Amino acid sequence: MIEERAHAGLSLGLRGKKVLLTGGTRGIGREIGLALAHCGADLIVCHRRPGEHAERLSRDLKATEGTHHIIQADLAEADETIRLAEECRERFGSLDALVHNAGAISHVPFAELSPEEWRRVLDTNLTAPFLLTQKVLPLLSEGSSVIFVGSKVATVGVPLRAHYTASKAGLIGLTRSLVKEFGPRGIRFNIVAPGPTATDAEVPEEVLARYRKMIPLGRLGRADEVARAVLFLAGDQSSFVNGQTLDVDGGI
Repeated sequence: MIEERAHAGLSLGLRGKKVLLTGGTRGIGREIGLALAHCGADLIVCHRRPGEHAERLSRDLKATEGTHHIIQADLAEADETIRLAEECRERFGSLDALVHNAGAISHVPFAELSPEEWRRVLDTNLTAPFLLTQKVLPLLSEGSSVIFVGSKVATVGVPLRAHYTASKAGLIGLTRSLVKEFGPRGIRFNIVAPGPTATDAEVPEEVLARYRKMIPLGRLGRADEVARAVLFLAGDQSSFVNGQTLDVDGGI
């Protein structure tokens, strides 16, 4: 797998690119980070909690080429976002890509959804990418790519997740506005929107069975399949792809 990713990096134009990835220590984010590193990118990976997942990623990244840093920051806090942007400036000087994957989710009936939980999810999934993109703008230039990891639910909806769905739908509007404002500067903004994806998160079997029935391909997606979509949008082959939502959902 490592050799395949390294070979792919030769054609994707990612070698030597400076990339900031948020939420990169587990699940889809981890796979995105490893894929970028094996394609030759230099990474700053942001995570919220210290622990085994961050330590494991650090060990795995050391086995790849390039310069990689793992930084703890809570992007729900404006001060932490400013600090992370400053770390990027000090360590890399500039950024070729921002991949915002960090997010929050919960399952709450709408009638029981508290304002506090609504704000927590919206702040993490929508306000945080707004703040971070704003703070790293001075590090972006012509040819830079910003990729938000959204969700298929943004356009189809799902029960018990009104707050999550609203936050991911908001990313689409944010992206469409940013492409109009920063297109003249040559900065691209796109979304990768996964459908149900197999990760290390615990999901009841009956839920997995329902997902598989919904997906025409008859299976859940894999994290590496989402990562490949990110590689495409971060690299040179997508240089005229702007303002798009790329669904990675098996055809739902």
